[in-house]
Amino acid sequence: MQLIERDVPPRAVWALEQAGIHPLLARLYAARGVSHQDQLDDALARLLPPDTLLGSQPAATLLADAIKQNKKICIVADYDCDGATACAVGLRGLRLLGAQQVSYLVPDRVVDGYGLTPPIAQRVKDSGAEVLITVDNGIASFEGVRTARALGLQVLVTDHHLPAADAPLPPADVIVNPNQPGCSFESKSIAGVGVMFYVLLALRSELRQRGHFGSAQQPRLDTLLPLVALGTVADVVRLDANNRRLVAQGLKRIRAGQLPAGLTALFEVAGRQCATASTFDFGFALGPRLNAAGRLADMTLGIECLLSDDPARALELAQSLDGINRERREIEGGMREQALQLVDSMFSENDAVPAAITIFDPEFHEGVVGIVAARIKDKVHRPSFVFAASQAPGKSHELKGSGRSIAGFHLRDALDLVAKRKPGVLLRFGGHAMAAGCTIEAQHFAEFQQALNEVAQEWLDEATLTRKLETDGALPRQYRRPDMAELLQREVWGQGFAPPTFSEEVEVLSQRLVGHKHLALKLRHQGEPVDGIWFGHSDPLPPRVRLAYRLETDQWQGMRRVRLLIEAAEQLS
Repeated sequence: MQLIERDVPPRAVWALEQAGIHPLLARLYAARGVSHQDQLDDALARLLPPDTLLGSQPAATLLADAIKQNKKICIVADYDCDGATACAVGLRGLRLLGAQQVSYLVPDRVVDGYGLTPPIAQRVKDSGAEVLITVDNGIASFEGVRTARALGLQVLVTDHHLPAADAPLPPADVIVNPNQPGCSFESKSIAGVGVMFYVLLALRSELRQRGHFGSAQQPRLDTLLPLVALGTVADVVRLDANNRRLVAQGLKRIRAGQLPAGLTALFEVAGRQCATASTFDFGFALGPRLNAAGRLADMTLGIECLLSDDPARALELAQSLDGINRERREIEGGMREQALQLVDSMFSENDAVPAAITIFDPEFHEGVVGIVAARIKDKVHRPSFVFAASQAPGKSHELKGSGRSIAGFHLRDALDLVAKRKPGVLLRFGGHAMAAGCTIEAQHFAEFQQALNEVAQEWLDEATLTRKLETDGALPRQYRRPDMAELLQREVWGQGFAPPTFSEEVEVLSQRLVGHKHLALKLRHQGEPVDGIWFGHSDPLPPRVRLAYRLETDQWQGMRRVRLLIEAAEQLS
C-alpha cells in the first residue's frame, strides 16, 4: 500500500479560514477542490435549476396533464436502494401534487432481470395504468419502452445511467437523464432518486403556473429530501456540489426528526441515532438493509417500509429487512471465503496475480455476487468479476456476473471491447466505470475469463496496479478530540469527496486479536497513547509503522473517547 498525501492549496485554506471555516475543515475542503465559501453553501436556493435538466419541462407537462385527467400512473422501480428511494419519492411526491391513482411495480431480480422489459410493460398495462414512469432504469430498455408504447401507455423514462454509445435511445414520450445527448445539466453524477426529485420540482412549477396553487400554498417537496439523501449516498455516486447540497438538506431534516416513519424504523433496527445521522449511516447501515431485500427477497418490502407512515407497521417492515440483511451477510461471508480460496488457487505464491480476476462456482448466489466481487477487488487490487448460475426459470444454462473495478480501468468499456472481440459471448451487459454486470452462457465462461484478462493486461500498467490511498497527512494533536471527531462525522463525505483519512508514523505499544479477525491496538500518537482498531485485519504490525486512519468516537465506562479507525498501513523504509 502506498499512502499519498493530498495537495493542500494554501491560498484556498486562507480564504476559507478568513470566511470563518474551522482551520481543520478549511484544510480538508481545500484539499478536495473547495476554494471559496460559496461552494459550501448548502441552501436549497443553491440547487441547480430544474429547467436545465433536459426533458424536465416536457415531463412536467405530461404529468400535469395526467393529474388533470386523473390517469392511472405506475412507477417501474429498480431493486437497489437508489431505485427503492426513487420509487418512494415518486409515489409520495406525485400524491402530494394531486395524483389520485399512483401505483408501483418493482421487477424481481431473478425472474425479471433488470429494467423495463416487454413482460413488465405488459404487467403495467394489465394493471390498468395509462402512464408508465421508470425510475433509476429505462435508458437501455429499448424493447420494453417500444412494447409499452405499442400497448398504448405513455412512457416517461427517468434515469441517470449512461446510454449505450452505439444504440438508439428508447422511444419514450419523454426522457429525463442528465447523461443523454444534449443535456446541459451540470450534475452528471446525480442519482436516480435525484432525477425523480427534479422531475417533481418541475411538475410543481408547472402546476403552479396552471393555477393549481399559489407559492404560499404549494406542497412541501423538501419533505422528500431525507429519502433523496439516502438514495444518493447509497448509490455511491460522486458527491459533486449539487449532490452534497441534496444530502446535506436531507441530513438536516433527519437530525431534526423530520423524516418518514420507515426511515426512523431503519435507524432504530440499525442501532443508529437520527439526531446524529451521517453519510456513514446511509452507506453502511440503512442502505445495506434496503439492498438486501432486492438481493435475496423482494424490494417491495423496502419500498413499503419507505412509504409507511404508521410507526408500528414501519418497524415491522424494518425488522424484516434487518433479518434479510443478516441472512445476506451469512451468505456473503461463506461465498467470500470460497471465492478467496478460488482466487488463491489461480496462482501460487511466486506467481504474478492475473490482471483481472474472474471466478464462478455453482453454489454462488446471484444476489450477492457484486458484494463478493467488491471484497475480492479490495483484497487483490484487480478488476474482479464473480458469476453465479441464473436462478430464473429456464435460464439455468446462463451465468449472471457482477464486477467491480479499480481506478484507471473502465469496466463497462472493457465489457464493450470483449463484446466486440468475442461476438456472442456476452448476452447482455451494462454499468459504469467502477461497477458493471453481464450475462453469459455457461459454456462461454472460460472464453470470457480469458478475454477480460487480455483487455486488463493491455490497459493496466504498474502504476495503476499499485494500491494507493490518498490521505490528509498528519492530524495535529490538538484536534484528536471527541468533539472534533463528531464535527467531521457531521459533514457530507462520500464518493468523490472522500471522508478525512489522516496518516503518519506511530509506535505500536500493543496489539491483540478481537473476534478472531479484528486487530485492537494501543498506539503512541505524537507522544500520547491512543486506542486503535483495524476491522477485518489480523496480521500483526511492526513496532513502528505509518498508518492511515479515520477519527471516531466510542463510549468507555460512560465516557466519550477518541480512537483511530485504521484504514491501511505502509511499511517504513
